[in-house]
Amino acid sequence: MPSEAPHPDTLELAADLRAALGSLVRALRDSDDLPPNQAAVLGLLVRDERSYTVAELADLRRVRHQSMARTVALMTEAGLVAQQPHPTDGRKQLIAVTEAGHTALLDQRARREHHIATAIEARLSTEERQQLRTVVGLLDRLR
Repeated sequence: MPSEAPHPDTLELAADLRAALGSLVRALRDSDDLPPNQAAVLGLLVRDERSYTVAELADLRRVRHQSMARTVALMTEAGLVAQQPHPTDGRKQLIAVTEAGHTALLDQRARREHHIATAIEARLSTEERQQLRTVVGLLDRLR
C-alpha cells in the first residue's frame, strides 16, 4: 500500500534542506585536496577497516568497474592505497588504505571541520549554536 504524499510544506522544507546542505558541501569541497571519488573510497576503507576488491568498491560506490579501476590506479600511484594479492583468487587484488591515505583523509576532514567551526564562531550567536546542535541531532534521525 503506497504511503500518502508528504505535505507541501514538508516538501518545501526538504527542498530547502537539500539546497542548504548542498551549498555547504560544495563550499567545503573548494578546499579539498582529494577528489571526491578518492575521498569516498578512502572513507570506505577507513570506516570498514578492511580491504576490498575493485569490483566490490565499484559496487559499493555504484560506479562502473572501469571507473573504479582508474580511481584505484591513481590512488595507488599517489601512495594512498596499496594492492595485495587476493588470498583465494589469484586473478584479484585487494585494495587497502596506506598510512598516507589514512592521513590524507583525516587531514581533509580536519580542514573541513575547521572551516565549519570558524564559520559557526564568526556567524552564529550562542543561542544559534545551541539550535544548530539540536538540528544535528534531528538530522541524525533522518538517516
